[in-house]
Amino acid sequence: MPRMIFVNLPVTDLKRATAFYEAIGAVRNPQFSDDTASCMVFSETIFAMLTTHDKFRQFTPKPIADAKISNQALFCLSADSRDEVDDIVGRAQAAGGVADPSPKDEFSFMYGRSFEDPDGHMWGVNWLDMAAFAAQPERANA
Repeated sequence: MPRMIFVNLPVTDLKRATAFYEAIGAVRNPQFSDDTASCMVFSETIFAMLTTHDKFRQFTPKPIADAKISNQALFCLSADSRDEVDDIVGRAQAAGGVADPSPKDEFSFMYGRSFEDPDGHMWGVNWLDMAAFAAQPERANA
């Protein structure tokens, strides 16, 4: 079985957050969702668990950071093309997120953009051409 990742994110409005993640392409798994959490599926191995603040507090005694003013983590999703990067960020913006809070990554072998969800959690979306990356002169000397 492949290793899976579950990113747990505290959200202030579960319905709004669920709709946002659905708008960017994640699918809500009702089996692991209720009125305190939505399990958002990006792939067979990548999940975002959106939880109310009360639910999130059940897992940690630490205070919940306000992601709009501080950053503890950056999340990144891969994309199959430059167009898919632009599409995901465009859908995030249309759904109420902030497009490109960080500078774009624009290289011959990589293209990346970012967005913030309505709670301020920051996501990157990157496309990488592995053949072009391997052909970089600095890679040949490594």
